[in-house]
Amino acid sequence: MFKFSGTRPSNLGVKDGKLAPVPSSPNCVSSQAAPADAEHYIEPLKFSGSGGEAIAQLRSILQTLERTEIITENPNYLYAEFTTKLMGYVDDVEFYADDATQTLHVRSASRLGKSDLGLNRKRLDAIRAKFSA
Repeated sequence: MFKFSGTRPSNLGVKDGKLAPVPSSPNCVSSQAAPADAEHYIEPLKFSGSGGEAIAQLRSILQTLERTEIITENPNYLYAEFTTKLMGYVDDVEFYADDATQTLHVRSASRLGKSDLGLNRKRLDAIRAKFSA
């Protein structure tokens, strides 16, 4: 297996209720991108209860996924790294639970390369299906 992990970004986390903005490259999706930006925008997840409960449910889902490492978790935020099987590329995936709107914002970005061939969107759609089940 190859290892193309790159360097962990320094701009991750929540600042004033926002995750990092999307880059111009097509290898990132975010629920906080402009909805008109079809290349980058993805629907947020909705939850009932508290943000902490939503994050705990998310952690349970992520722990079932291969090549996934949870890096940071607090009651309203979770950051995980996903590593591809063959080439060892790393994607940074963040979740921010906004208790006021009961919205779970998401951002998933590849560290290296220009295109991810839609992998970040597919991964979040699969997580969404498990979260909503």
